[in-house]
Amino acid sequence: MGVVEELQHAAAAVAEKVGPAVVRIGRAPGRGAGVVIATGQVATNAHNLRGEQTTVTFTDGRVETGRVAGVDVDGDLAVVAVDTGAIAAPDWAEPASPGLPVFALARSASGDLRVSFGLVSTVGQAFRGPRGRRIVGSIEHTAPLRRGSSGGPVVDGAGRLLGVNTHRLGDGFYLALPAGDELRARLDALARGQSPRRRHLGVALAPAEAARHLRRAVGLPERDGLLVRAVQPGSPAERAGLRQGDLIVVAAGDAVASADALHAALDAVDEGGSLALRIVRGSEELDVTVAFPGGEQQPST
Repeated sequence: MGVVEELQHAAAAVAEKVGPAVVRIGRAPGRGAGVVIATGQVATNAHNLRGEQTTVTFTDGRVETGRVAGVDVDGDLAVVAVDTGAIAAPDWAEPASPGLPVFALARSASGDLRVSFGLVSTVGQAFRGPRGRRIVGSIEHTAPLRRGSSGGPVVDGAGRLLGVNTHRLGDGFYLALPAGDELRARLDALARGQSPRRRHLGVALAPAEAARHLRRAVGLPERDGLLVRAVQPGSPAERAGLRQGDLIVVAAGDAVASADALHAALDAVDEGGSLALRIVRGSEELDVTVAFPGGEQQPST
């Protein structure tokens, strides 16, 4: 049997074995895919969801209304509770390594199964989630994915789950959240309804390079920091007096040159605590204290 015939045989075998566990999430074209991970549970990306319910389309054309059991917006992961019938979840693979042949699966808008082939190009990659937080440890692979394929599985040649496809890098590369103990623990918690909640300021930010460019354009001295592009009404940032155009330069005593530094400072705030910021407003430096009432944790920055 030649290489092409072997690849064709492997793709057909993967489609037969894993295909029934691959679902479509939502009705709109380009919404997303998902994979059955246990009886009554489907994993998908958080960015595929709109609200507390979603439609789930199965391989036989059956359409069910699923309930979002738990969602991690910053980690771009969710579990949908839905009647999965007798569909078996795929087994989990050992950690992926560069050069491993892989297959990515998803469903088209019409419900047809898509299967594509590629290789793991590298592992341990990082990218920004939907709300700007850094997601680390991802698998990078080359199995082509069309728009609307995120949330579907990437599997090895035996049909074992290697990860959940999440992010398109462009230039033929794709990222997947890796299957492993950490992902299993996260999915189990989400299935129990334990959605992580993180402290947020309630601001939209521009990165340091954009901040330097804008300050230079209006004749202000360049400074490293994060530029506040907008402030959410009623947010901790608004209550603390932050304004559009403020430059956050210090958080909890440490210089802020990236969103990761600000996220780390936010995550370190105790329940009911506060965060000390230093901002630059025009040419004036100001110290601002942002208070977080007990229990106030939100899924965004």
